[in-house]
Amino acid sequence: MSNPVVPIQKIGSTCPSGYTTQGGMCVPGSGAKPAIPKIGSTCPSGWVTQGAYCVSTSMNPKHVIPKSGSSCPSGYVTQGSYCVKT
Repeated sequence: MSNPVVPIQKIGSTCPSGYTTQGGMCVPGSGAKPAIPKIGSTCPSGWVTQGAYCVSTSMNPKHVIPKSGSSCPSGYVTQGSYCVKT
């Protein structure tokens, strides 16, 4: 399981690289990599900061979800404000 390349909510005035603005959304174009909203000051391993987003450095990253509470579900490890599938 990985994070799919899908439209994401637009945060601020710009979309991540490879995405275009359509209304209040950022819509991926051909070759766009998965992107998630940035939570906190750092992105999980394998992801880089682009404005208000974390963008994967690969087309098929490990699945990442926002961390809720003090721990991650089974099969995930904590990386900052995220849970990353092991």
